[in-house]
Amino acid sequence: MGLDDKIGNKGQDLGGKLKEGLGKATGDKDTEAEGHKDQASSSLKDAGENVKDAFKRD
Repeated sequence: MGLDDKIGNKGQDLGGKLKEGLGKATGDKDTEAEGHKDQASSSLKDAGENVKDAFKRD
């Protein structure tokens, strides 16, 4: 996994956490859900990159 990918995924995860928190604080369920979606997307990207890395090592 490249450093750029790791940074991008972490940024997306943190942004999702911020959106989720903002949504909870303001009672905006749409923003809260969007934050959850961003975090899930980041996790899936990380998992995909980890699979790629596993095959590169063999």
